[in-house]
Order: sequence, then C-alpha cells, then structure tokens
Amino acid sequence: MRAENATSVVDGNAAAGMLWDVFGADVTALIGVCGGCGAAAPVAETVVELDDVAAIVRCRSCTHTLFTVLHGPDGVRLVVGTLRELARP
Repeated sequence: MRAENATSVVDGNAAAGMLWDVFGADVTALIGVCGGCGAAAPVAETVVELDDVAAIVRCRSCTHTLFTVLHGPDGVRLVVGTLRELARP
C-alpha cells in the first residue's frame, strides 16, 4: 500500500484488531524500538497507515516502517521492517 492509498492515518491503537490476529493478544502496550533512529515507544503511539487489507506501522520519530500487517487469502502475515525489538514494559 502506498501512503496516498491509505484510507486513514491513525495511531497504533487502531491496528489492535489486526495485531490480535497475528499475536492472539493485545500488543499495543508493548514497547517497540526502531532500528532506524533508536526511538522506543509503545506500539499504541506509532503512526499507522490503514486500509481494509493492510496496516503499515511506522515510527513516530523518523517514519521508518517498523512492520506491516497484511490480510490476504492465505491468512494474516506480519512483515518486519526496521523493528529492532519488541518488549513488555
């Protein structure tokens, strides 16, 4: 998905349902560390470009893509980008 095709740009809380499909739990409180700039923040505070089939989760500090969640005919996939670490606070 290209940014101009996103139906909305929201925070990480809006991707909670798609992330539940991957992890089987609410991961919005987990702390993600960006491999691009080193910023650490809860997934809930990320910037998410969202449409019906994808959620592109970006670092709020540098806008690098941390990871992408894709819904397709074969199920749900998580494609890791610059996410260096994901940890419980």
